[in-house]
Amino acid sequence: MFDETIITESPVGQRLEMMSNKDAVSYLMFNNKRIDLVAKITIGRSSDNDVVVDNKLASRYHAIIQKIKNAYFIKDNDSTNGTFVNGAIIPKDKYVKLNKGDKVTIGNSSIVIS
Repeated sequence: MFDETIITESPVGQRLEMMSNKDAVSYLMFNNKRIDLVAKITIGRSSDNDVVVDNKLASRYHAIIQKIKNAYFIKDNDSTNGTFVNGAIIPKDKYVKLNKGDKVTIGNSSIVIS
């Protein structure tokens, strides 16, 4: 199966290429644990997520972090209580670029991008 979200030649792929950050992120910190970033990470309350948020304010399948080109982006999966990056709610079903030091908040839980 082909695991590429946006093809480089597409207009969106070209814009994302220009946005690439020199301080690339490589892992998440959650509950004092280091989680290496891979192509796609699911976050939510359900036990089959890559990052399980044990919090009633988190939806079962709350958000995903996905690698697109050389950067990581987060998308809210139409969660009930929303996903926040650095205190600002992100639009539902829109990808938001993550940078080193960003704090993702889901319910009462925080994930730091490192």
